[in-house]
Amino acid sequence: MDFATAFNGALSAIDDAVWGVPLIVLILAGGILLSIRLKGLQIRQLPRALRYMVKNEEGGTGEVSSFGALCTALSATIGTGNIVGVATAVVAGGPGALFWMFIAALFGMATKYSEGLLAVKYREVDKNTGHSLGGPFYYIEKGMGHKAVAEGRKSPWRWMAKLFAFFGCCVGLFGIGTFTQVNSINSASNTLVAAFAGMKAADLPAVFTIGGTGITMVTIVTSLIVAILVGLVVIGGLQRIAAVSEKVVPAMAIIYVLLCAVLIGCNITRLPDAFYAINVAAFDPQAIAGGIMGTFVIAMQKGIARGIFSNEAGLGSAPIAAAAAQTHEPTRQGLVTMTGTFIDTIIICMCTGLAIVLTGAWSPELCGQTLQGFAVTDYAFGAGIPFLPNVISTLLLTLCLMLFAFTTILGWDYYSERCLEYLSNKNMKAVKVFRWLYILAVFIGPYMTIQAVWTIADIFNGLMAIPNMIALIALSGVVVKTTNDYFKRLKSGEITDKGDGKPAEAVMTEE
Repeated sequence: MDFATAFNGALSAIDDAVWGVPLIVLILAGGILLSIRLKGLQIRQLPRALRYMVKNEEGGTGEVSSFGALCTALSATIGTGNIVGVATAVVAGGPGALFWMFIAALFGMATKYSEGLLAVKYREVDKNTGHSLGGPFYYIEKGMGHKAVAEGRKSPWRWMAKLFAFFGCCVGLFGIGTFTQVNSINSASNTLVAAFAGMKAADLPAVFTIGGTGITMVTIVTSLIVAILVGLVVIGGLQRIAAVSEKVVPAMAIIYVLLCAVLIGCNITRLPDAFYAINVAAFDPQAIAGGIMGTFVIAMQKGIARGIFSNEAGLGSAPIAAAAAQTHEPTRQGLVTMTGTFIDTIIICMCTGLAIVLTGAWSPELCGQTLQGFAVTDYAFGAGIPFLPNVISTLLLTLCLMLFAFTTILGWDYYSERCLEYLSNKNMKAVKVFRWLYILAVFIGPYMTIQAVWTIADIFNGLMAIPNMIALIALSGVVVKTTNDYFKRLKSGEITDKGDGKPAEAVMTEE
């Protein structure tokens, strides 16, 4: 066995351990605990959260609107996992994986709510510039170490906050934010060009080779265009990222959901059977799959794992964007933040899952071929919308995938920048250098074929969740107290849903 094979094998073992049952249980248990302590707030207050999502708070402090902060978070959250990740889960775990994905999202909404609330509560806002910085690193440092901070001492939990920020920088620069996303865009570009040329992507002529992999002209052009577009956005900082996200994210989500709605409409008579298959297979996959699937544990693990990976509830990424929202009410922003999980998983992922189950794309017995990843969803849309030629359905799905991946690049640039800002004690020169390195990583991404790079990124992504979930569980009492205070003031008329009342900070000062 050569060194590369052994190294990749070791990394895969570490990745499986990090993203194994213990981490999934930690994230799910944290969501259940928060759901119980908040008395099912994610269900009771969902209508209010959806109203807050589209109506920004009046007079709040911060850098971008609440909707802008949500779209920035969604830009990173809605990605290839919504198309490819769901397909992977259903193929491996059967239709029942969708049921467990839904359950993970339901409890994940309570987790996301808590993350958004704590991010605003413990953030730092520059009074002169309005520049905001917050996220898990601050609620770990200042929340868990509140006694030390109040006494003017260094927080005993600062090391854990630094660790989270380090993992965040690594994920953004070396993997999920750059290499994996731009590789997805490149793969989609080659597939699309080949489809219009009436050939397979593997048959496109190579200009040169790297490590035995042929580099096509499509790849070269793609790397240049994506790097330039990313550069034009990220060099402008958060305001430009948020401005682009506010326009692109809602548009791409609506287009994709409408496409799924058309597919479901064309197969509406199969819908009852699809729901039956999802619910039965959640507990007895073999009853649906004719004995070819494993136990319900596999369906549960795949569904929960892919759901968490898609909506990022518990990973600690979304609260970094939430901290920049123009608000003075942590609870209000927490409600807005939790709608991200609702949109990402309960709407978009479920649409993808239904398309796959309705068309039988997940099962070789039903579709007549063994498919994996993007090909599963591509088959579903080709077979599920009969009036569209396959090349057109592939075009539409590919464009959605490319937009999803592009916005993920933007979102993770922001996350990793803020992590670096915390690590470097707000050294903005370091952040500006990082932006250029990030653009460079995007440019070279299509030429990176090393599996180890993606596995390392996956490991760091999982490691972010550990300190974040510890903090959420430790600060669950703070979340409950802050939530109760907000709704008490709302009920008494001291504040209104317009967000035009006395700031939460003022109330806490009076107490």
